[in-house]
Amino acid sequence: MKRILLLGGVTEALAIARTLGPEHVYSLAGVGRVPSDLTCQVRVGGYGGSEGLAQFVRNERISLILDATHPYAAQISRNAAEAARACGVPCWALRRPAWQPQPGDDWREVADWAELVEALKPFKRPLFTLGREPLQHLDEIPAEQFWTLRALDVYPGNERCEVIGARGPFLIEDERTLFEERRIDVLISKNSGSTATEPKLEVARERGVPALVLKRPVLAAVDREFTAVPALLQAITLF
Repeated sequence: MKRILLLGGVTEALAIARTLGPEHVYSLAGVGRVPSDLTCQVRVGGYGGSEGLAQFVRNERISLILDATHPYAAQISRNAAEAARACGVPCWALRRPAWQPQPGDDWREVADWAELVEALKPFKRPLFTLGREPLQHLDEIPAEQFWTLRALDVYPGNERCEVIGARGPFLIEDERTLFEERRIDVLISKNSGSTATEPKLEVARERGVPALVLKRPVLAAVDREFTAVPALLQAITLF
């Protein structure tokens, strides 16, 4: 019996999981909601690096690792590829195509937090859509700035930072309201390639608001890469 270990992280992973039978495993890191209506098994939590993942693959007799983690989860992707090699099983990956700048966009790519802080200096009211990472820096907010952070869940802010808990998909009208009410003058975003969050980029374009885009990490090489779910599902049926 062939068993697939699906490592989730992007929205598309759930669509894949819904097609899997009870012998397969859908693995989630634990951030966000855990679906309760799947036929496949669901595992929540980490593995303890590539060695722990390899041990799980051996113990559970996994025959294919399917990496559908977030494009910025480079360490998890590396662990998956290393575990697959160690166990002699293939590793496939769903890799979302990156967003490309459109006419009217003002994108400025930054490599890391230090570059981001430097690029932020001319601005007063940034909107962060990087997840939880900026929460570690709330005590570093310059006196002339007020930050708006959007994350999956609500976290405490402070007198110079508001944290909004919200999950996509986001409607463009709601994004327009957010930019207007918070007087956003710069957007900070990962280049996740998700259609669920793209309206924020449209609104930034409409309003002439620059976007500081966190550079994508280089991901581990795998046996097969897919950019769309249908092609991946077709390949699974032939595996």
